[in-house]
Amino acid sequence: MKNTVFTLLAAGALATIAFDTFGQALSPLLGYSKLAPVGLAGATLKTVFGANPSGAAYLLHSLTGLVFYVVGYFAIARPVQRAVLPQLHWSLTAAVYGVALWVFALYGMAHLVAGMKPFLGFTGITWVALWGHVVYALVAAAVLETRGVVMELPARREIALG
Repeated sequence: MKNTVFTLLAAGALATIAFDTFGQALSPLLGYSKLAPVGLAGATLKTVFGANPSGAAYLLHSLTGLVFYVVGYFAIARPVQRAVLPQLHWSLTAAVYGVALWVFALYGMAHLVAGMKPFLGFTGITWVALWGHVVYALVAAAVLETRGVVMELPARREIALG
């Protein structure tokens, strides 16, 4: 259990660094949009709580990457994939999970919660965010898979009637 928690935190940390490096450094260096995940977190906090205290948005972004998103892959995406399509390579599961994170962030949080245009109006930042979330998921999954940290869904139990 202790190793699993450490591995989850390490995977989340490395994936968040990859996401931020891609979205805030590499993408602009290549002439594309720069991501502003802390800005989105701040807008979300302002909408939900009516305030965005100094540092809170950065903390929310960090915790989301460090803990919540990686736990989603570990506890939901990979176990479901292993139960439904066990032969599918983990990298495909991770890529699909990255797209799901993108939908969650840019439609769920940005649009439904913070009131911004759906997918931020499908501008340049939209596509950088898509690739950033896929990069995040691939890095997090690679760490978990390399360390052999997997979670299985409970076995289905047949109920005998009669």
